[in-house]
Amino acid sequence: VGREHVCYFCCIVLFQVLSTVLFHSVISSLSPGSWDMWRAYRDMREANYKNSDKYFHARGNYDAARRGPGGIWASEVISNGREFFQGGSSGRGVEDSRADQEANRHGRSGGDPNRYRPAGLDKKY
Repeated sequence: VGREHVCYFCCIVLFQVLSTVLFHSVISSLSPGSWDMWRAYRDMREANYKNSDKYFHARGNYDAARRGPGGIWASEVISNGREFFQGGSSGRGVEDSRADQEANRHGRSGGDPNRYRPAGLDKKY
């Protein structure tokens, strides 16, 4: 077996190992990340507090992104899907949708969700 065949074989094995590790990392954080997004939505509905939606957007994305690559992916898909489906039909307007997406990106990038916390929101959130 020639040197180039051994090198090629080693590259394939390395690629397979890295792919498996990355796949496991993404999959293992996907479900918990989705749960973080659901929990933030549920808390927002429960709190029913004026001007708190940006805080819950940021918090859900922040919590999901801390789970890893799958959590980041889940938060992007859920946030973007929500804005896509609600943007035109909710009557909230383009500016509100942009502000939601800014809060999503802020939380997803590790920014403190409390930046968007309205005064008086119950501490349990």
